[in-house]
Amino acid sequence: MTNQQAQTMKLAEVVDSAASSAQAIPQLSHDYPQLNVAQAYQIQTASLEHRLARGEKLVGIKMGFTSRAKMVQMGVDDLIWGRLTDKMQLVEGGTTSMSRFIHPRIEPEIAFRLKKNIKGYINLSQAMEAVDGIAPAMEIIDSRYTNFNFSLPDVIADNSSSSGFVLGQWHSPNVDISNQAMIMEFNGRAVQIGSSSAILGNPYRSLVEAARLAAESGLCLEAGHTVLAGAATAAHPLAAGDHVCLHTGTLGKVEITLEADND
Repeated sequence: MTNQQAQTMKLAEVVDSAASSAQAIPQLSHDYPQLNVAQAYQIQTASLEHRLARGEKLVGIKMGFTSRAKMVQMGVDDLIWGRLTDKMQLVEGGTTSMSRFIHPRIEPEIAFRLKKNIKGYINLSQAMEAVDGIAPAMEIIDSRYTNFNFSLPDVIADNSSSSGFVLGQWHSPNVDISNQAMIMEFNGRAVQIGSSSAILGNPYRSLVEAARLAAESGLCLEAGHTVLAGAATAAHPLAAGDHVCLHTGTLGKVEITLEADND
């Protein structure tokens, strides 16, 4: 094992421990300024292996930086992605505990369910042909870094901040999702209003990019997997007791409640 491989395994354990214990850690790049995107994805992969060893199952991937404005803000020219496991999926309409998060935020998304494997460079038509279901979704992002501060390699190593997700009802892939209204309410009050067109102009473009990025890491997006296409609005901070509901144009709604404080 090379020094970099040993370092990658060590940092994967650090990130995995932070995620499983919901304890914030300093940015990896502070102590390892040479950390780059390639090694960050290796750390993400190694961290996932710890989860799989504990019995979790890989169920899909999430896309990040699917807004051009977000790319500019982060000073990057490509999207990022992370893994989804079955333990990360929350019950739609149910309640989840704040204790599993550090400083969570939630964002409205579109989810795809794949009916066949896709990998590498595909076009928009091929992406659409690979889908057998579309659902409204919300993703809880929760950077494990202190004060939600991170560099690009930091966030990638931390599974691109993905911490939980909730899916609404699946619909036919024939539903037009190019410009779905996306209204996210907290306790009955709209806090984020946007459109699915904010996701690369069309969420299916995110699926095209997902196939490319996964292939660059030697992975295939498999039939049955869920792909979260990316945020349609800015993420909104969550607090104990919040009831969050996403209303869409024709895909219906999806909701989740954070347990209230017992204090």
